[in-house]
Amino acid sequence: MVDGCLFCSIAAGETPAEVVLETPDFVGFLDVRPVFKGHTLLVPREHVVTLPELPADLRDGFVEQQQRLAAAMLDGLGAQGSFVAMNNTVSQSVPHLHCHVVPRTKGDGLRGFFWPRTKYADHEAPAYAQRLRDALA
Repeated sequence: MVDGCLFCSIAAGETPAEVVLETPDFVGFLDVRPVFKGHTLLVPREHVVTLPELPADLRDGFVEQQQRLAAAMLDGLGAQGSFVAMNNTVSQSVPHLHCHVVPRTKGDGLRGFFWPRTKYADHEAPAYAQRLRDALA
């Protein structure tokens, strides 16, 4: 854990988040500024800044959890598909490796790399988190 890192703090349970996935090595939680509701960030618990720095022993598990989250978008949210992406340094708002897993439906308006953001209504995020946790169970 690195002091001052928001994602390290979330992974350690020190900063509240709508957690949808927890393993010994990874944590997935709802993005507070989602592209679409259910947009989840997957982070390694170990502080790693970019994908090239991810230790080899975490690589397969990281992809495995991305797969699980992508399936949960379908099963838990009724999405038709998902968008899975990572930034490395450029456009990386928090300097801790994170993968975006975003639910998609045909005609949802997402084009290229322009990511318009939305907000959850009051008390709406916990329901989305629970739907994803149920689908991951």
